[in-house]
Amino acid sequence: METANAPWPQSLWAAVTPAGPDLPELKGSLEAEVVVIGAGFTGLSTALHLREQGIDVAVVEAVEPGWGASGRNNGQVIPTLSRPDPEDIVKRHGAAGERLVALIRDSASILFDLVRRYQIQAEAEQSGWVQPVHSPGRIKIAERRVKQWSKHGAPVELLSSDEMRKLLGTNAWFGGFWNKTGGHINPLALARGLARVVLAQGGRIYARSPVESFKREGDRWIVKTAQGQISARALVVASNAYTGEFSKQLSPGIASEVMPVLSWQMATQPLSDAARKVIIPGRQAVSDTHGELYFMRYDARHRLVTGGNVVGFGDKTGRLKEMVGARLQRLWPEIGEVKFDYVWNGYVGMTTDFLPRMHKLGPNAFGWTGCNGRGVALSVALGNEFSKAVRGVPDDELALPFSEPVPIAAHGLMRLLAPFMLLVYRRRDKKEI
Repeated sequence: METANAPWPQSLWAAVTPAGPDLPELKGSLEAEVVVIGAGFTGLSTALHLREQGIDVAVVEAVEPGWGASGRNNGQVIPTLSRPDPEDIVKRHGAAGERLVALIRDSASILFDLVRRYQIQAEAEQSGWVQPVHSPGRIKIAERRVKQWSKHGAPVELLSSDEMRKLLGTNAWFGGFWNKTGGHINPLALARGLARVVLAQGGRIYARSPVESFKREGDRWIVKTAQGQISARALVVASNAYTGEFSKQLSPGIASEVMPVLSWQMATQPLSDAARKVIIPGRQAVSDTHGELYFMRYDARHRLVTGGNVVGFGDKTGRLKEMVGARLQRLWPEIGEVKFDYVWNGYVGMTTDFLPRMHKLGPNAFGWTGCNGRGVALSVALGNEFSKAVRGVPDDELALPFSEPVPIAAHGLMRLLAPFMLLVYRRRDKKEI
C-alpha cells in the first residue's frame, strides 16, 4: 500500500522536471465552495475550470500534485479508450455515451489547447498517436476503429503495412491506424504546471494531507484529514486508482470497482541522431494491439520512453531491462545496444469491461475511476465536465454517463491474481483473428 511518506518514484519525469509549487498542509477547519480530493489531472483540471468561472475551490492531495498515476505514466496523449469503441460506449450509455464519445474524440486537443493557452512547460508534442497491429488478422481491429471513429468526426486514418513501415521505421507491424490530434507530454511537468496555474487563478491546493473520509452534514460536505477539515457545498473525488491506498474509508464503492494494476515504465539512454532518423522519425506516440502492450515515444532529450510487465518474484527491474531491450532490438535493429537509465512504476486503474465509471456520490458530489491506460487525455478533458456538474449543469448536457458503483467480486483476491493476466494476454497475442 502507498503511504503519504512514500518517496517520489525514481522516474525519468522526477529526474528532469522542475520542482512543483511549495504547498501547505491542510490544518484546522476551513471552508470552500467546492472541495476536490486528489491533485492529479482530473482534480487539477476541475479546479482550473472552476476558477475560470470564479468559483472558490480547494484541492486536497495526499502527497504532492502528480505523485500518483498522473505523474508516473508514459505520457501518451491518446484520444480513444483502450478497448471499447464508440459503438460499445453508445450501446452501454445511450445519449450520455454519445456525449462521452465526442469528449474522448476531442480529448487530446483539449489537453494540448490547455497547455498552449496557459503556456505550461510540459514538453508537449502534438505529433499524433499511432496504433499499429501486430498480426495480419488484427487489421480488422484498425478497420473497425477507423470506421467508427470517422463516423463520429475523429481525424483517423487507416495505414497499410507499407505506410506503417515508413511512419515507424520497421516492418514489424501489419498496418494500423493513427490519429493526428494525439501525441505525448511530460506528465509530471503537466501536473505541476496545472497546479501552478490553479494557484495563479486563485485556487487553493493542500498537500501531504491524505483525506481519511468525507460525509454529508446538513447541506455541506465535510472532508477530513488527520489535521484538519474542509466544509464545502460540492465535492469531486478524483483519486482514481489510488482511492483506497491511503484510507479504506475514503470511498469504498469507488475503490472496490477498480483494480489498481502496476504499470512499468522505462527510459533508454538518448538515441543517436542516426537512430532517430530511422526509429519513429516523426516522433509520434505509439501503442499497438498486443494485450501485453508494446508502447513507446520520445522525450524531449531523445530518450525512448517505453515499458512492459513481468510476473513473479525476484529482480523484476533486471528482467524488464533484458526483455524490453531485446524487444526494441527486434523492432529496430538500428538501435544497437539498449541501455535503460530509468525504470519506475505506478498504478493504472482497470475496470472489468475497460470502461470508465462516473458516479453521483450524493447531492452535489461526483467522482470517477477507471482510466484503463487512457487517463492522460481523458482525465484532463473530464475536469471541465465535473466543473460543469458542480455548477449545476443538467445531466443531459454532460459527457458523464452516471452509474452506481458495482464492486469487483472478491476484490482483494482478484488484486493478487490480476498481474497473472499477463500470461493470458501473451497466449492471446500469439493467436490470429
